[in-house]
Amino acid sequence: MRDAGWHPLTELPRTTTSTSSTVAWRGGEALSAAHFAAQAAAWRDLLATRSGARWVLFTEDTFDFACALFGAWHAGKTVVLPGDMQDDTVARLRGVADGFLGDVEGALARPAPSRASMPFFEPLDRQATQLVVHTSGTNGEPLAISKTLAQLDAEVHALEARFGALCDTGLAPVNLAPEPLAGLQEPDDDVETPMVWATVTHQHIYGLLFRVLWPLAAGRPFAAERLVFNEEIAQRIQGPAVLVASPAHLRRLPETVDWTAARAGLRAVFSSGGPLPPEAADATLALLGAAPVEVYGSSETGGVAWRQRARHGDTWQPLPGIEFRVEEGALAVRSPHLPDLEWFRTADRATPAGDGMDGFELHGRADRIVKIEEKRVSLTALEQRLATSGDVAEARVLMLADERPVVDAAGLVLPHAVRPAAVVALSEAGRTKLARIGKPALVAELRKGLLAAVDRVALPRRWRLVDTLPVNAQGKSTEALLGALFAPATDVRPRSPQPKWRTAEAAHARASVVLDPALEVFEGHFPGTPILPGVAQVHWAITFARERFDMPPRFVRLDGLKFSQPATPGMQLELELHWNAATATLQFEYHSTSGRHSSGRVVFAAAEGA
Repeated sequence: MRDAGWHPLTELPRTTTSTSSTVAWRGGEALSAAHFAAQAAAWRDLLATRSGARWVLFTEDTFDFACALFGAWHAGKTVVLPGDMQDDTVARLRGVADGFLGDVEGALARPAPSRASMPFFEPLDRQATQLVVHTSGTNGEPLAISKTLAQLDAEVHALEARFGALCDTGLAPVNLAPEPLAGLQEPDDDVETPMVWATVTHQHIYGLLFRVLWPLAAGRPFAAERLVFNEEIAQRIQGPAVLVASPAHLRRLPETVDWTAARAGLRAVFSSGGPLPPEAADATLALLGAAPVEVYGSSETGGVAWRQRARHGDTWQPLPGIEFRVEEGALAVRSPHLPDLEWFRTADRATPAGDGMDGFELHGRADRIVKIEEKRVSLTALEQRLATSGDVAEARVLMLADERPVVDAAGLVLPHAVRPAAVVALSEAGRTKLARIGKPALVAELRKGLLAAVDRVALPRRWRLVDTLPVNAQGKSTEALLGALFAPATDVRPRSPQPKWRTAEAAHARASVVLDPALEVFEGHFPGTPILPGVAQVHWAITFARERFDMPPRFVRLDGLKFSQPATPGMQLELELHWNAATATLQFEYHSTSGRHSSGRVVFAAAEGA
């Protein structure tokens, strides 16, 4: 049973210090509310002794994240959440932050839990308590967005008002007039509390709200680990559960997996971060037994609206407390999730719902307008037109420089022109046609279809036909991932990364290895969800070790080889190497902020007496 009542974020973890209820699960271990309060108090007491107002928090474990977050808040600190801990990100944050918490080199060590039997917490100030999240800006650089606790508290309250009964009972939410943000119903003691699982990270606003803040406020336990692969959904969900997923995961649910246990336990499936295709919504309902609830919003606006396609089609229903209107074709919203009560105009084109329905429909981004030879071209319109072809499942259009320089009549080399380029995920019919007529003929058909709606100058010059669009850990097809598909294999697509050596001693070395999405080893392994092959990890370990140690030339065998979790594009791995000259044995381990990825021992000929 879950802890009765509602816990406003301003009162956490004060309202849980006297309870033995479970806040989270890590593996098979229950983590209690008292443990949460003790660890948060330890962080508070440690940070209260440190100067500086802004502290960066990054850790993969969601329970550890929650403890550090509330501890920092109760110490009066502003918490900064980066989306990753790549070298460039860390370097940028060092200029604006006063320190680091979590899984990053140089961060404060996690303190021992407070020994106080019942740590005391003053209520948090709704306006002074702040958080900074990051989202991709229009130029690709991360954009910092400040949030007050008042905004976050209002949002989790609205989520509970609309979806609390769905999570607890599995009954579909109804469309009522917006409820006041007070007076939520007490939980039914006869209803077994669902576990909150997620495929998305808590370092971004969607995961932060749905994986951490809302479960804490509502008294629903959450999983400390993130589900990386779809197969884990089937393996780990064994009882009443809520799944917080990305469209990328729901688009790729394999039919060959036994979903029986997950179907029996899942009460609600949420999807956010991008559009969920209708066929993916249908497949989710068929395989998991729950119609996915799509949530529309952004880091700037917070949650705005929701829908279940089986009930609402393309129409979005506003969340409680949200007002909307259409201004010059763009959606504008006003809500307690924003920093003030002014109208905020989004960059999404919208129209009010027709046929007397409440809500609105979206028609793509208004800010993806580019000029090509003095003509205004909508990249969104190009994508939507491509998607009307039966050969196309999904399409993304981005602006890239031409591959070859242009020489004018006088022989001068002109700057590379920037033109549209298309990445097209083919449907089953499209893949069949590609095998039958080849890429040039299929691209010609797609170009002809575009010509019916756009000017010839807007036609993409470069095309990539794929099975699925590449996505990152948040399920987003970023321009970096899409652009990597166009990198020439001869000079840009590297076969291996360049190690950045941190330590180099006689028998020990440590290097940072960044997994560039353009690395050749990711091609075909696997389409749409690339991971670093195990054979590449072993090969790199040996190759990099030879740069530091005098090793025999002949390989004999591998011992104790373990692959603990996948390594994906964009990750920064730490490679630990230990060389034992007496036994001619190399021991290696790859790890990251997610934990250990692989390890093993490589034995060379000298150890066999050769």
